[in-house]
Amino acid sequence: MTSTPSDWITTPLTAGLVRGALDLERTEHGLLPHRLPARARAQCADPQLRMAESQPSGVRLALRTRATVVELDTLPTKRVYTGAPARPDGVYDLLVDGRPAGRAIAAGGNTLTIDMTAGTAEQRPGPVATVRFTGLPERVKDVEIWLPHNETTELVALRTDAPVEPAPGRGRPVWLHHGSSISHGSDAASPTTTWPALAASLGGVELTNLGLGGSALLDPFTARALRDTPADLISVKLGINLVNTDLMRLRAFGPAVHGFLDTVREGHPGTPLLVVSPVLCPIHEDTPGPSVPDLSALSSGRLRFRAAGDPAEVAQGKLTLRVVREELARIVRERAAEDPWLHHLDGRELYGEADFAELPLPDGLHPDAAAHRRIGERFASLALAPGGPLGRRDR
Repeated sequence: MTSTPSDWITTPLTAGLVRGALDLERTEHGLLPHRLPARARAQCADPQLRMAESQPSGVRLALRTRATVVELDTLPTKRVYTGAPARPDGVYDLLVDGRPAGRAIAAGGNTLTIDMTAGTAEQRPGPVATVRFTGLPERVKDVEIWLPHNETTELVALRTDAPVEPAPGRGRPVWLHHGSSISHGSDAASPTTTWPALAASLGGVELTNLGLGGSALLDPFTARALRDTPADLISVKLGINLVNTDLMRLRAFGPAVHGFLDTVREGHPGTPLLVVSPVLCPIHEDTPGPSVPDLSALSSGRLRFRAAGDPAEVAQGKLTLRVVREELARIVRERAAEDPWLHHLDGRELYGEADFAELPLPDGLHPDAAAHRRIGERFASLALAPGGPLGRRDR
C-alpha cells in the first residue's frame, strides 16, 4: 500500500476505540482518559490523586485495520521534579495481533514542575505532539496503542492510511486491579511492561488498572468505582500508601478495610476477589511513615526516600508494613469463612528479601523494570494460573 498524507483518514476518537478507562472527558484539545469516574473525582481535590488517575496506566486504543501507518496526536503532561534527574519521556507501545511491534515517545506537551521540598507544583502549557508507527503489515489486523502509564495524555487526533474500526473483544476475562504506585507502573520501562500488564498478558485476561500512585488509601469513592466497574476477577493491593502517607492508625485501618471490601462486594458478590498485602519495602517494614525525600540524595541529583516515623510509635497504633500484613491476613481469614471467593496473597511472595538483595529498590520505594517483570510473572503464576485464586473459572 502506497499513500500520501492527503490520502490519510482521520478517525474520530470515541469510547469504542478506548479500553481500560473508566471515563473519557472531552477537553478543548480532544479526549482525556480517566481511571476514576467523574463522581469520584468530584469527591477529592487532592492533586496527587488527580495526577495519578489521569495518567493512563493500562489504557490503550484498540483498532482493527489494514493500515500500514498510524499517527496519533497527543498532548502529554511531562513531570519535572526540582533538583532530581530528568525523567524519561513516556512510552507508547504498539501491539499487532497481541505481539510487540513498535515503541515511540511524544516530544513536547505540557510541563508540570513539582518541588517536593516546598510542596508546590506549577504547570506550563506546551505543544501537541505526534507519535508515528510505520511498516505495519498490509492485512486486516488488530492494533493496540498502549498510552504512557506515567504521563497524563490527552488524545487529539488519529490518522491512518486505511479505515479503522474498533477491535472486537477477545472474550477474555476482565481483571480489575487496584493498588499503589507499584501497580500504577512506577519505574517500569513501558506501559505493557508494568507488572499488571505483564501479568494480564501471561494470564490471558483483559486488564483494567486502577493502580493509583500515592493514592491507594481505602477511599470510599475508589471502592465505589470498583463496585460499579464490570469485572470477572478483582484484586486489591493495599497497605504501602497508608504507611508512607501516615494517613491512619490501626484502629481506623481494620474497619476501613472491611468497609472497602463490603462496598466492592455490593457490586460483585460472587466474583473472585484477591487481597494482596505489600511487597517488601525495607524502609517501612518496621518504621512508620511518612516517607519523605532524602535531601542528602536530592542535593547530589538522586531521588531517594526515607521513613520519617519512629518505630516506638507502633505501640500507639502507627502502621508499618509488618502490621498491615498481619491485619490484612487476619481480616481475610475471618471474612473468608462466609465468603469462599475471597483470598489473600502475601506481597512478599511477589517480591521478598531475596528479590531485594538481587534487585533493590532504586529510590527506596519503587521496583525497577526488572523487578516489575519478576512481580508480573509471579502474580500470573500464583494468582491467575489455573488453580490460583483468580484462575478458577468454575463459579
